Amino acid sequence: MRDLTMLAHGLDAERGTCLAIIETPKGRRAKYDYDPETGLFRLAKLLPMGMCFPLDFGFVPSTLADDGDPLDVMVLGDEACPVGALLEVRLIGVLEAEQTEQGKSVRNDRLLAVPVISHLYARIGKADDLDPTFVQHLSEFWINKARLEGKSFRILGVRGPAQAIALVRQSAKPATTPP
Repeated sequence: MRDLTMLAHGLDAERGTCLAIIETPKGRRAKYDYDPETGLFRLAKLLPMGMCFPLDFGFVPSTLADDGDPLDVMVLGDEACPVGALLEVRLIGVLEAEQTEQGKSVRNDRLLAVPVISHLYARIGKADDLDPTFVQHLSEFWINKARLEGKSFRILGVRGPAQAIALVRQSAKPATTPP
């Protein structure tokens, strides 16, 4: 069984690209988590009526974040991707955040990326190119989602592509599967 978390992340620092695997499509209430033991995607939770994921949400393979999971990535795509889609994405920034649960705080950053193949977002080069209201709405989504789960989510800042690339490098772990 192939463990997708161990797929090479494919970071190309010059181009600012890497691979991302989508766990939860944009517009969905169902949150899926990749299960490396089965190689399948397991329904983890459902958001309440009226609340849905604002962007495709997934992870960068062969990375390990401070929360013990692969790095999270939000992908601004032309259309929602299916669960399990493998995308080459261009990193445009990172939503730096801290999550607190049962008195324990841990960094839980969210990379921001656009698919390399995109018409709508081809000219977006950095997080600052996004409308500030849009970024605020993304932040509020994570704050509200955490609150519903009995957690606290605090935005520390929004940084650009250089910080996103550095975060992938810093979080990289050895891959066992070629891209």
